[in-house]
Amino acid sequence: MRWLGIGGDAKPETAAQTASVREISARLERLPPQTARYLAAFAYVLARGAGADLRIEDAEATEMRRIVSELANLAPDEADLVVEIARSQVRLLCGTENYVVTREFKNLATRVQRAQLLECLFAVAAADGTVAPAESAEIVAIAEELGFTRAEANAVKAKYRERLSEFQSRR
Repeated sequence: MRWLGIGGDAKPETAAQTASVREISARLERLPPQTARYLAAFAYVLARGAGADLRIEDAEATEMRRIVSELANLAPDEADLVVEIARSQVRLLCGTENYVVTREFKNLATRVQRAQLLECLFAVAAADGTVAPAESAEIVAIAEELGFTRAEANAVKAKYRERLSEFQSRR
């Protein structure tokens, strides 16, 4: 959270988590400050959607890397860093600063970048074949916090209609 200039740092529970946080911090420190803030905020907001079930499995992380690289035009090393931060956020913070970080991302990003993040959120949620109602609701809330109307959020959601759980049960 230090990279975003908000909140206090959560206390890691294990030595492995501590090492992971140190590695992430070191990688962020090597980037220009604006890029580091953008990637940290992107990752945190992505974690909100991906971590709706409070975990990001290895297979999901692999798919997340592909998705953010393709849909958000992130370089492979940036995609890796974003996914590592997202996984760390899910493990350590469990949503304590959601609104504040989303607002910060909105301020850092262009509308195009915010739209890319919204697309990534739905794509990551759909990666396992089903977008659960809780995931969909969280993503629509994030979209509104990012400055999109409900209609705009629903237009992106409609692209994933086949994977929305409420429509899968009707097949």
